[in-house]
Amino acid sequence: MTAVVAEAVPELTSRAKPWLASYPAGVPAQIDAGVYSSLVDLLNEAFRKHAQRDAAICLGQRMRFDEIDQLSMQLGAWLQAQGLKQGDRVAIMMPNLLQYGVAIAAILRAGFVVVNVNPLYTPRELAHQLKDSGARAIIVLENFAHTLAEVIDATDVRHVVLASMGDLLNWWKGPLINFAVRHLKKMVPAFRLQLTSKEGDGRTVVRFNEALRHGERLHLKKPELGPEDVAFLQYTGGTTGVSKGATLLHRNVVANILQVEAWFQPMLAKLPDQTMQFTNVCALPLYHIFALTACFMLGARMGHLNILVPNPRDIPGFIDALRGHKIHIFPAVNTLFNALAAEPGFARLDFSELAISNGGGMAVQQATAEKWLKVTGCPVVEGYGLSETAPAATINPLDQRGFNGSIGLPVPSTEISIRDDEGRDLAIGERGEICIRGPQVMAGYWKRPDETANVMYADGFFKSGDIGIMDERGYVRIVDRKKDMILVSGFNVYPTEIEQVVNMHPGVLECAAVGVPDAKSGEAVKLFVVKSDPALAEEDLSAYCAQQLTAYKRPRFIEFRDELPKSNVGKILRRELRTATA
Repeated sequence: MTAVVAEAVPELTSRAKPWLASYPAGVPAQIDAGVYSSLVDLLNEAFRKHAQRDAAICLGQRMRFDEIDQLSMQLGAWLQAQGLKQGDRVAIMMPNLLQYGVAIAAILRAGFVVVNVNPLYTPRELAHQLKDSGARAIIVLENFAHTLAEVIDATDVRHVVLASMGDLLNWWKGPLINFAVRHLKKMVPAFRLQLTSKEGDGRTVVRFNEALRHGERLHLKKPELGPEDVAFLQYTGGTTGVSKGATLLHRNVVANILQVEAWFQPMLAKLPDQTMQFTNVCALPLYHIFALTACFMLGARMGHLNILVPNPRDIPGFIDALRGHKIHIFPAVNTLFNALAAEPGFARLDFSELAISNGGGMAVQQATAEKWLKVTGCPVVEGYGLSETAPAATINPLDQRGFNGSIGLPVPSTEISIRDDEGRDLAIGERGEICIRGPQVMAGYWKRPDETANVMYADGFFKSGDIGIMDERGYVRIVDRKKDMILVSGFNVYPTEIEQVVNMHPGVLECAAVGVPDAKSGEAVKLFVVKSDPALAEEDLSAYCAQQLTAYKRPRFIEFRDELPKSNVGKILRRELRTATA
């Protein structure tokens, strides 16, 4: 299925590009995204080229590229046998496990579209994403099947693949499986609910390993895919209060893989042993665009070993997973860098070959960067991107040693334009909205041409919603946020969604949500509430939010007020509330 919701991105213009003079040695000005017609071509090449290399390790079990190749063909063939058509959407709902890479490759190679789902979503959030995407199938870890069971009848999902922690580990003895389950207990409910088919509902429910066994007897029909076909629906928040899918075409993701590779390669080439396999830490969730591209996809292209961490909040378990490995690339968000650097046992790991610590998802704080450098000897290099840009748009040079507070330079084949509210280019040093043009920019929002029109200029530039400044060397610095989005540990939280949920509570007359500074998560959600029921207590509202919102969206602070500040037309002024909490 091809999405035609935005004009094709034009070639880079002759407008001034001061960042090119600041590029590190060996980084090209442009990449050729046309070397692959689709992500499937890229994956097929990777599976051949790196066949005998380990692609991933999780909870002590390794999986080679040729094993992902074979298992993904089997799973893809099974999905095709269920009657799914090319372009149908298939959701994945699980933490970082070996099954995740198999599932991504299977869906893409079968000609379907991947819909990544946060496994900690509440039923309300899950129902919206499944209905909006029109997903026909889902691959879900059984620990989260109870959430799916609550909403599946209201969705188009007809095929469910239930994964378990023991899948792909079944030739190992029980203690390893028990170890795996034990290390996820902090993240998942203790009970599991197996979905069952109801007579006549046409629903198929099968275990992951069973689908693989059936697929072994089937033949994967190779679809005809091109660069304009949809690869991922990557959901992000919206000003309307509902999450919307950034439509990422095969060419968008291929381009960003090659852009990041071009930026990384000169630094990796400095490592003394070029025959070794580079190791990448994949602690960020694969359902997030950062890890999806920087870990799984880039790892396939370059033949890296990904250390999959299912629960990065378990810091001791995380450190255990890294012990004994020489680490070369470490992508993370500020909160994770900070938590690890503060853990005494982390400093005892082997960082002798750590070449790249790439920070993104949220602003990297100087104190965290300095602490990380002291512990590991490798500087945190900050980059910037969004789900809509697949994600990387800018990255700092990897050879910088000190913290500079910028989000870096536009990556190859990318332009950054700082614009005013009328869409006019501003001069160097002037504040304006950061706008991005390049082959990695999404085709648009899934089935939302109105929202797409709101963020895309006619010349192909995407409006980021962030206010920034570009200096004379081409470095970009974020100075403010144009939209009211709250950034919690690298995840976007949109106030309108919070407010719509809270306003449904019978004890609430009106409310407003804003972001407030937080030392741990960068920002936290603060909720201002005017009661309609005087008996409403903070704990009542907190319990209600826990039922309706996943953890990172829940208000950390709740303040009751007699009234909220409003404009002369009655619009609640969030900016005044933010100022009052500063």
